[in-house]
Amino acid sequence: MADAVKHIASHAEFDQLLKSTRYVITDFYADWCGPCKQIAPHYMKMASTFSIPGFLAFAKINVDNVQSVAVKYGVSAMPTFLFFKDGNQVAVNGQAMIQGANLPSLNLAAEKMAKLAKEKAAAAGAA
Repeated sequence: MADAVKHIASHAEFDQLLKSTRYVITDFYADWCGPCKQIAPHYMKMASTFSIPGFLAFAKINVDNVQSVAVKYGVSAMPTFLFFKDGNQVAVNGQAMIQGANLPSLNLAAEKMAKLAKEKAAAAGAA
């Protein structure tokens, strides 16, 4: 699924994603960042595996192009992964953010958010 990851081009676009999707995992990256390039294919695979429209989205924000969002959330290292529920930043597995290309931590966080999103989607479908 080529469009599993939402490439955010503006602060307004990110705000809209947070409003329209229950859970969001965000990858703050830079084109020149080596570790960002290393983890990118894994992040894309997670997005393809776990995304549920309206319930779980994976976003990528280029810190050089959308600086206002990076500043708002205090992103100072790349890659940085942040997690959101109902528009608010949350901790997953005790981590408010994952800095660096820490694939094991990112996998655990994505799996946990995917489980929560799946439960919410199932409940919404049953209602």
